[in-house]
Amino acid sequence: MARAFVFPGQGSQAVGMGRELAEAFAEARYLFEEVDEALRARLSRLMFEGPESELTLTENAQPALMAVSLAALRVLERDGGVDLARHAAFVAGHSLGEYSALAAVGALDVATTARLLRTRGRAMQEAVPVGAGAMAALLGADLEGARFVVEEAAQGEVLACANDNAPGQVVVSGARAAVERAVAAAARRGIRRAVMLPVSAPFHCPLMAPAADVMAEALANVEIRVPRVPVVANASAEPALVPETIRRLLVEQVTAMVRWRESVLHMKACGVDTLVEVGAGRVLTGLARRIDGEMTGIAVEKPADVEAFLKTI
Repeated sequence: MARAFVFPGQGSQAVGMGRELAEAFAEARYLFEEVDEALRARLSRLMFEGPESELTLTENAQPALMAVSLAALRVLERDGGVDLARHAAFVAGHSLGEYSALAAVGALDVATTARLLRTRGRAMQEAVPVGAGAMAALLGADLEGARFVVEEAAQGEVLACANDNAPGQVVVSGARAAVERAVAAAARRGIRRAVMLPVSAPFHCPLMAPAADVMAEALANVEIRVPRVPVVANASAEPALVPETIRRLLVEQVTAMVRWRESVLHMKACGVDTLVEVGAGRVLTGLARRIDGEMTGIAVEKPADVEAFLKTI
């Protein structure tokens, strides 16, 4: 069995996430305290108790999701003897989850990762005035079909494929009017369903260029170490091991499409047959089966998941 450990992105957050881990494992509590200290805020209280309206703010959701992922991983490492250098062929993360993946394999330290994600969240939220941008999921569309929709609907405005998540699930992002035209164009082209997403900004499209500039500055003087396990990057769908390459790809990632389907297929081609999703929710576990019917997905979020997973090691 060859495993890749993967880390979820925004949208997987929910009030109460991480609380059971913190109640059951000291290692998880220490991790949450480390993130709180790095941010000089009680992010853990917000995660455990809400309110949801504050947790879903991009600047909070991004470091919070990272914290839950790394808390769960730390429990696996310290209580279960999991060693990613031995038990993982690759790591990868969806959007902000790429930062979780980098921290998981030692390329970034936890405190730095928390601060970078808070900066990233704020920068992405501030890049476009509220209401000026939007995103929509094209359900039943492949990437080629989604690109035809984008070409038809852009009409001189910014519109791009933002997430190639799985066969039949592509997300488009851009100026609100262009995204609304894309929803209408998808219906005309016979795409099964097109749904406007409840997001606060048009992520992973050229409108995020101001946020990319902020992240280029934020990452410029950050120490990035060689990861202990290859990290499959969103922007390239290929493993990255060289620190300067990782730095460049993290900047590109802000405006580039998340190439998740290709990333999973790359890992499958290299022998991976199991994706272990570490952190909140089970989004990536579900996508794994849609990308390749032979791929096994395992979600590790709560104490019972930890116990079940460790029996497979």
